[in-house]
Amino acid sequence: MENRLKNKNTNNPDVWTAVQHLHKAIAAGGVDPKLLALVHLRASQINGCSACVYASVAGGKKAGDTDERLHNAVAWREAPFYTEAERAALALTEAATRIQDGAAGVTDAIWEEANAHFTEEQIGAINLEIALTNFFNRLNHTIKEPAGQTWG
Repeated sequence: MENRLKNKNTNNPDVWTAVQHLHKAIAAGGVDPKLLALVHLRASQINGCSACVYASVAGGKKAGDTDERLHNAVAWREAPFYTEAERAALALTEAATRIQDGAAGVTDAIWEEANAHFTEEQIGAINLEIALTNFFNRLNHTIKEPAGQTWG
């Protein structure tokens, strides 16, 4: 697959500055970077974005997560490797990402479970990570961003 956008980092510097500010806001939310990488990974798996799956696995490893957990994120419900808080975040990720396929979306039960494990600031950061991941997944599909290349 060849990227359709050759100079993606220079086309609109204001966009990339805004994205950097969003990343800073997410990081300031007090959520473990390993969990943010799992959220990014699960949304990207749902959307079939190979560039973001690749990036989230690399980010998870950099944050200290294990291959076992990263490779089983797609089957988190059945895999024994995740905490209840991580499961709540992954359920929230799936519900917020699968809005196009007729799923129920973020139900009260999913929201309440997330609230049981995270502060409002942390939930805000997780929701922003989900939204930003979905943004990049759609952008990468549009420009045919291949796995292994960066947006740096």
